[in-house]
Amino acid sequence: MEYKLILASASPRRQQLLREAGFAFEVRLKEVEEVYPPELPAEQVPEYLARLKAEPFRSELRAGECLITADTIVCLEGVPLGKPADRADAIRMLGALSGRKHTVISGVCLTAADRQKSWSVATDVYFTGLSIEEIEHYIDTCKPFDKAGAYGIQEWIGYIGIERIEGSFYNVIGLPVQSLYRELKKWKENQ
Repeated sequence: MEYKLILASASPRRQQLLREAGFAFEVRLKEVEEVYPPELPAEQVPEYLARLKAEPFRSELRAGECLITADTIVCLEGVPLGKPADRADAIRMLGALSGRKHTVISGVCLTAADRQKSWSVATDVYFTGLSIEEIEHYIDTCKPFDKAGAYGIQEWIGYIGIERIEGSFYNVIGLPVQSLYRELKKWKENQ
């Protein structure tokens, strides 16, 4: 059976990555309050939220449909950083990331009418030291308020501020495409 892929994400970056990887898909959206138990370890948060985002769709998925949900966080010393609340919060986040290593974790969930599979992928990112002028310029120019950790690796800050990464580049953008591709292959083989 061929699966019809459905992406439950308004993220233009996730949609672009799927398109550029050659996937045909449709987008379906539902509002989900992204709340997780406070005692949940940070590395488990993205996978938990990816599964949570799938729940409103489960009862309406038809045979042959495969829903993709995902969530990405930036984790600094065990503390998850989500999307900044405002400019001051974005400055605080980037200031905390400056000159340090952090981990970007994406959770992905595949859901069909009869089964579900979820996993997460982690990538270490090393920032050089950033001046307050560089941080403010980036925030005022790129307005990264819809991005976990207040930055996009594919934007100016990534060009000038990221010394190296260990792991998937596309995971840092918000969707570990290689891992998703492998899991979708297994998904089709194990129908």
